[in-house]
Amino acid sequence: MLIGYIRVSKSDGSQILDSQRDALHKAGVENDYIYEDLASGRKDDRPGLKACLKALQSGNTLVVWKLDRLGRDMKHLVGLIDELNHKQIGFKVLAGAGAEIDTTTANGRLVFGIFAALAEFERELIRERTQAGLAAARARGRKGGRPRKMDVHTLKMAMTAMSDRHSVAHEVAKRLGITTTTLYTYVNGDGSPKEPGAKLLEVNRDNQRG
Repeated sequence: MLIGYIRVSKSDGSQILDSQRDALHKAGVENDYIYEDLASGRKDDRPGLKACLKALQSGNTLVVWKLDRLGRDMKHLVGLIDELNHKQIGFKVLAGAGAEIDTTTANGRLVFGIFAALAEFERELIRERTQAGLAAARARGRKGGRPRKMDVHTLKMAMTAMSDRHSVAHEVAKRLGITTTTLYTYVNGDGSPKEPGAKLLEVNRDNQRG
């Protein structure tokens, strides 16, 4: 089954979805299976995309007009395509720079595999950075165990690790020697700092300026 996703970046009527919808119809996607959003690609809350990803099943193919309609940035795009790959969901791009991606063809499967390799590469980099940070902390005399409170160095490692959508919170906390509660006190699930984390970073910047 073909399932389509379309998006424009403005909801004030200055951009319309008709051309994308027509392109998906031409590619064989039925209107009932097209999901849409009127939102910026960088906006996390995209109900149409969430519904689309939920509807996709193994053996389906996700069809988009252009590659930039799907991801909010390169990292997000790589993560989404890697998720499709793991779920054995096909992916097809109709136009633009990503039109080489069509998992019904050998060349398209090759490009799809490259995205999967990029996602794995990103995860390896995060693991390496985390391990290097822990080694540096030990070299400064911290032997491990749970710190009494979050410090800037641990916070930055936690933000880097949690920015990987495949990270598991309790595993990140264990590697950093903190509790999961402490981790979530300072860091959101997407790696962005919560208010206590933002304050800690701000204090650190002020100290560096002083």
